[in-house]
Amino acid sequence: MKKNILWTALAVCAVAVLVFIVLRLKGTSAVSGSRKPAVDVSAGNVDKDVSRAEGLFQKGELLAARDAFREILLENAADPGIEAVQKKLEDVNMKIILSAIQVPDETVMREVKTGDTLSMIADEYRTTVEMIKKENGLRSDVIRPGMQLRIWTGRFSVLVDKSQNLLTLRCNGDVVKTYRVSTGKDNITPVGTFKIVNKLKNPPWTHDGKVYPPESPENILGTRWMGFDIPGYGIHGTTQPESIGQQVTAGCVRMPNAEVEELYDLLPVNTEVTIID
Repeated sequence: MKKNILWTALAVCAVAVLVFIVLRLKGTSAVSGSRKPAVDVSAGNVDKDVSRAEGLFQKGELLAARDAFREILLENAADPGIEAVQKKLEDVNMKIILSAIQVPDETVMREVKTGDTLSMIADEYRTTVEMIKKENGLRSDVIRPGMQLRIWTGRFSVLVDKSQNLLTLRCNGDVVKTYRVSTGKDNITPVGTFKIVNKLKNPPWTHDGKVYPPESPENILGTRWMGFDIPGYGIHGTTQPESIGQQVTAGCVRMPNAEVEELYDLLPVNTEVTIID
């Protein structure tokens, strides 16, 4: 009799243990199942937000698109694919800067007066002739009294991070666009805050007492030069695009020609350039 009771008790315990294990497994499965849709829903929401922002961009609603992309970046900074969103925002930023739309606190309309030249207006607003022409769709330097010109008044600055070989263009402190660059070998590019003091298209290169003209295959400066207020240093193009992203220069900041040309058109003389390790 005692044996029967003992076996019955053991059987009940075994059943209870089995029931407990089954319930635990179901609970784990339920939790796992609940977590996966949460991730999928989040990813889906990001995709929807990006699609909405892209739609605004395609419709020409540039300021709304910029705000939408900025919000996505703020809310999803840790997302592994967020760099693609950053690049989309950079495209929108550049489109806004070079468009004719009015941007609060960053643009004004300027009526051309008798005797005005593009150079005079550029100096007045601390911008460049090239940029005024681009944002107003001008094909020549000819302007006439009564014309209304959209002028970008935001203040550009540049940050070069040698540790990443990355140049960041900012406007009024906000990131506009990032560029891969080359900096000095053995970390010789100087650190500090400098100013652009001269600009040249198709610059000659003086090296070891010899001057190499722009068309010379030995001229390594590429198509643009923006010199700093520290002699011998500046931002320039390159005839060696494969070197971009490395520390290989004699101290200057080197960019692909197409990108240095884009930057050249935006940055006036006296733009601040900060270089950090």
